[in-house]
Amino acid sequence: MASEQGSTLIGLDAADRLSLDQVHEMYRKYINSSQVNLMTSFGFGRDLVDHAEGAYIHTRDGRRILDFTGGVGVLNHGHNHPRIVAARQRFQQERRMEVHKTIFSPYLAVLGHNLAAVLPGDLNKSFLPNSGAEAVEGAVKLAYKYHGGRRNTVLHSDISFHGKLLGSGSLTAARNTFRFPGIPGVVSYPYGDLAALRAEVDAARDGAGRCDVYAILVEPFSASTMRSCDEEFLRGLRELCTERNIVLIFDEIYTGWGKTGSLFYFMRHPGLLPDILTTSKSFGGGKSSISAYVARDPIFHKAYENLNDALLQSTSTTYYGFGEETATAIEAINVAIEEDFPARAREIEAVLAPGLRRLRADYPDLISDVQGAGALWGVFLHNNVRALDLVTKLLPGKLARDPQFATKVVTGAVIDTLYRDHDIYAYYTLNGRNPLVVGPPLVATEADVKHFLDCFDATLAIGLPRLLSRFVRERLSTLW
Repeated sequence: MASEQGSTLIGLDAADRLSLDQVHEMYRKYINSSQVNLMTSFGFGRDLVDHAEGAYIHTRDGRRILDFTGGVGVLNHGHNHPRIVAARQRFQQERRMEVHKTIFSPYLAVLGHNLAAVLPGDLNKSFLPNSGAEAVEGAVKLAYKYHGGRRNTVLHSDISFHGKLLGSGSLTAARNTFRFPGIPGVVSYPYGDLAALRAEVDAARDGAGRCDVYAILVEPFSASTMRSCDEEFLRGLRELCTERNIVLIFDEIYTGWGKTGSLFYFMRHPGLLPDILTTSKSFGGGKSSISAYVARDPIFHKAYENLNDALLQSTSTTYYGFGEETATAIEAINVAIEEDFPARAREIEAVLAPGLRRLRADYPDLISDVQGAGALWGVFLHNNVRALDLVTKLLPGKLARDPQFATKVVTGAVIDTLYRDHDIYAYYTLNGRNPLVVGPPLVATEADVKHFLDCFDATLAIGLPRLLSRFVRERLSTLW
């Protein structure tokens, strides 16, 4: 069947038979040509996947890749967890209704119940959009409505990452190459610095001298920089927000569902409670695009629990509580609890943390620091004079654009070698100091972790000059 433009439509069977060159060509023509240029500078941009299961990706040419990206936070359950796949198949086979805003859904009801059951205190009221950025925007919108629009300032940390929509992007500290407009009244504070934060709150006053801050956002554990707030800061922040009637929002979109060794990072501190919690990524079990904000009863009640405003909370209404997505999330939560994902993360940490610290001691000229918790760690590779000199010689004129360019090239060389020589898939963050992220899915075994450490050791043993020269010569030279 031809489209209006005269092109022939492609079906699923034909899509499965596309060659790598054909996929690249379609990406260049219909998606983004620069994305192809960027991703093909790494080995994983030159492969197509046949299937994936657990902690492994199987390519069409028969390679078995150990996925230590954890799907950038999405794959705590691993690829295609059998219980998650079965839950979705059952939903489809029984022809359950997907979504209708005006008909009550048992899946939406149960998912709300289950979230309240596993979270502390009176974090009981859930709203369930599609993405983490939507959950953040919904939480900020709730906080603004809670104050009836009478306060106009919202605070976020100077290392925050809350998404890339116009609202969530304006609450994200990471600087993009292009600045978009954002919500008004946004103020930044130094991460983990309670005195500085209090000073910003004191400075935000309305015309009558009253507190003008309606919400403070914080990531208790910052997955993009591998920094975390200590207990003293978090409890002090809670006291400040209670004292000034500010809505406290914890963003645990990445770090939820056991990743850092507790169900959510903040839950390692008994009695600590935000007013709103955001979650996404592994909330969908690796198969479902779903997120949530979960609010305390009095916050939600004051904002939305009246007939006039009952539907006002929607950030995206049509797919809110999408049937198969909510059913998947129900099973994802049950798997995380029954298989004790926090304990799995702590077991991974018991092998991974000392292994990474040993490598730091063995390669002090390459690794400057190691930080993390549970099954989420960052390895900070040196941006030192030697690295700068080598990159400058190999790529003259490129450093001036980005002060982290040398770090990115060094880290990219390590990632490419891990993939090319050892069939291990890793990535680095685009925020802060650009650490190489070691974040395996929570289904990874002790043997998987030890294998990664051995291969990482072998990669570092190649030495900085050879790592860089091969990566630049064979990968980056095609970009410029």
